[in-house]
Amino acid sequence: MNTVNTLIEKINAAKALDFGNIFSESIELFKKTWLQGFLLQLFTFIVMLPLIIVLYVPLIGLVLAQQEGGYNNGAVENFIAGISLFYVLFVIVGILVLGTISLGLNAGFYRIMKKLDNNEQTSASDFFYFIKAKYLSKIFMLMLASVGISILAALLCYFPVFYVVIPLTYFAVIFAFNPDLSVGEIVKASFKLGNKKWFLTFGLVIVSSFLAQIVGFLACGIGVLFTATFVYHPIYLIYKEVVGFEETNAIDEIGLIEE
Repeated sequence: MNTVNTLIEKINAAKALDFGNIFSESIELFKKTWLQGFLLQLFTFIVMLPLIIVLYVPLIGLVLAQQEGGYNNGAVENFIAGISLFYVLFVIVGILVLGTISLGLNAGFYRIMKKLDNNEQTSASDFFYFIKAKYLSKIFMLMLASVGISILAALLCYFPVFYVVIPLTYFAVIFAFNPDLSVGEIVKASFKLGNKKWFLTFGLVIVSSFLAQIVGFLACGIGVLFTATFVYHPIYLIYKEVVGFEETNAIDEIGLIEE
């Protein structure tokens, strides 16, 4: 099992990676994972649906009130005044909880990606591998760390956001394959890998996101649900090439299944 020092050593010794090779390998891997990518989008939407309902039901009431009484009937002022502290806190807590679950699902998707990369069988339950009491507290702290780092970067005139966004993209993949590391160690390793492969990662993320959007919209818009997760593939492949995976024997696999 990797320790943070092992990860740092591997990252420091990482060879140069070719943009074209990573991108073409991402396309080939996506051919195996597109269905699971769609399921990830579906599960994420289902998880977020309660928060969406809570957020938009009051707004729908506001729109109806404006239509009935006109746009100068004070509906907006009454709506703002009627928002209670409890409602605001509920929304904030809801966002944090759902963000935690979403991060856990993303980590599960990286494990699925590895299995499909090795032509292994997967199941829908693999998405929820980390949605357990054993991991949720750590995922929650990782999510808080991500939010805190993003806010701090934004407060520094936004320019640092372009820097930190790359290390932040490695949080889920490093956690997925090193869940026993502490939160601080995962953050440290993510920034180390993000720094080492910043320009490569940035270029691949931009191109992958653009391609996913274009292809998705060409497929009548709904295709975005199938192509959106394409951006995860370069991240996975960079991790695979830089850090790699430790081989597990059959006995170890049985132990993981029993957990």
